[in-house]
Amino acid sequence: MESLREPAADRRHHVRSLLMRESLLDKQVMASTETPVVRMLPDCHVVKVGGRSILDGGKASTYPLVEAIGAALADRKLIIGTGGGVRSRHVFSIGIDLGLPSGVLAQLAIADALGNAHMLGTLLAPYGVVAIPPEIFGHLLPLFLQAAPGVIFNGDPPFSLWEHPARLGRIPPHRSDAGSYLLAECFGCATVTLVKDVDGLYDRDPKEHPNARFIDEITVAELRECNLPTLPFDRVLLDLLEHARLVTRIQIINGLEPDRLAGALRGERVGTIVCKDDGS
Repeated sequence: MESLREPAADRRHHVRSLLMRESLLDKQVMASTETPVVRMLPDCHVVKVGGRSILDGGKASTYPLVEAIGAALADRKLIIGTGGGVRSRHVFSIGIDLGLPSGVLAQLAIADALGNAHMLGTLLAPYGVVAIPPEIFGHLLPLFLQAAPGVIFNGDPPFSLWEHPARLGRIPPHRSDAGSYLLAECFGCATVTLVKDVDGLYDRDPKEHPNARFIDEITVAELRECNLPTLPFDRVLLDLLEHARLVTRIQIINGLEPDRLAGALRGERVGTIVCKDDGS
């Protein structure tokens, strides 16, 4: 009689999940994950300050921009990234001569950008800007922005030894422009402004060609078609913008004209805007 009894009910708890029995390499499964993304810091603005273009210029180029950032902090929350500038280029030169791989060069660049973050953070301390240690930056960023008008960080992404191989050469493709943008995309920030020492993009180098045409707005596809020999920002930004979900445009402005920062934070075109191909 024992053998005729109904089998005992399965009392195990099964976690139901969209992806529990699917391969994460399947294209249809990946397409099914295209859902709306939460903006964690929609009212914050990311400002990347160029190391070579601004900070390496010393007082003449840095102090006026510090005043412009301080004025902007009065009514806006800012996340300020820095690049390594000439020191990173010097380290790259030595490392490449020694045969070091891109991942090691990326790790060294982080240290240079962090040094500039400390210097710029010191100048912005009177405005309440806080420098967050890299180890806890991402986790505590929302907390610090509730308490302070702005924070500062080294813009290089922490890929370090896991840096992606470059398409050409060995210089790490993800540098401080890319890292600042990736932070903005992750947290869903309002704007990304790259502060350089040029007005924006030109069809030719304006220093060598006085008649070079200024480009006020351009899409990623149009910029790829132009095939410019050099860009005033990390070229990998084109790949990142192409797949953007939240931050679909960046603006390059001239930090030697610091008054332009306020307009960029208001969403005005005061430099060159590069946007995703749908024009959003």
